[in-house]
Amino acid sequence: MKRHHILFLAGLIAIGICFAFTFKSPKAAKMNANTGFALIELYTSEGCSSCPPADRLVAKIQRAYQGQEVYILAYHVDYWNHLGWKDEFSSAQYSERQRGYSNYLNLDGVYTPQAIINGKTEFVGSDEVKMKSSIQVALGRGTSAALRLSNLKITGAKASVQYHTSGIQGNNNLFLAVIEKYAQTNVKSGENGGHTLAHINIVRKLESVGLKSDTGHAEMNLPDGFNTKDWGVIAFVQGSHGEILAVQNVAVEDKEMAAIKSSGK
Repeated sequence: MKRHHILFLAGLIAIGICFAFTFKSPKAAKMNANTGFALIELYTSEGCSSCPPADRLVAKIQRAYQGQEVYILAYHVDYWNHLGWKDEFSSAQYSERQRGYSNYLNLDGVYTPQAIINGKTEFVGSDEVKMKSSIQVALGRGTSAALRLSNLKITGAKASVQYHTSGIQGNNNLFLAVIEKYAQTNVKSGENGGHTLAHINIVRKLESVGLKSDTGHAEMNLPDGFNTKDWGVIAFVQGSHGEILAVQNVAVEDKEMAAIKSSGK
């Protein structure tokens, strides 16, 4: 398998503002501590010929672990855009976030496809055996931390939310990732030219707020094209050394929250 590498100066994970999502009379979710979870962050690119197998793998993982505490975020990096195809989902912010992980994990560079679980374990994103074993290890770990979102509201192009945490101390940040649940691209040039690529849980916006207390309020603008059917949000708390401490997925349908799941580490 071809594995892309690029050397870099140590970077820091990008931090923005706050985040939120909607709806009429949302039901509060119980903060589910003592339950293991796996947050899979995939770094990928439509300009990388090694990435489509990783994109297919996370889609397979999502189906296989449905209903379990497994969460997927797909970040499209921008450093392969010069290879003849510009990935419309790519962002320099996501490339910088990946470089931050490389610093945390003492790696010698960044590459695609790369998977990182709970901010601690990294491997080639198309390695199914490693991904499944890492998920099982993460699910088996207990936790004393938890995260819950409540009072989710959308007003026009803005969203607001109340966040609640427990068992979380230190210099941490709450990240809120707006995801497009599914997209398909007909790639016309570059390494994947002539192929149709499918993606899941594409991060289209990533914002953060520093946690100064256990409870607070966050709000932000929603990305263009947002709708409650095809988009969603995954929120997570990240520590100062890159570790993911807690995560929550909010699935929404039309004018109601369809499901809220929470867990922590």
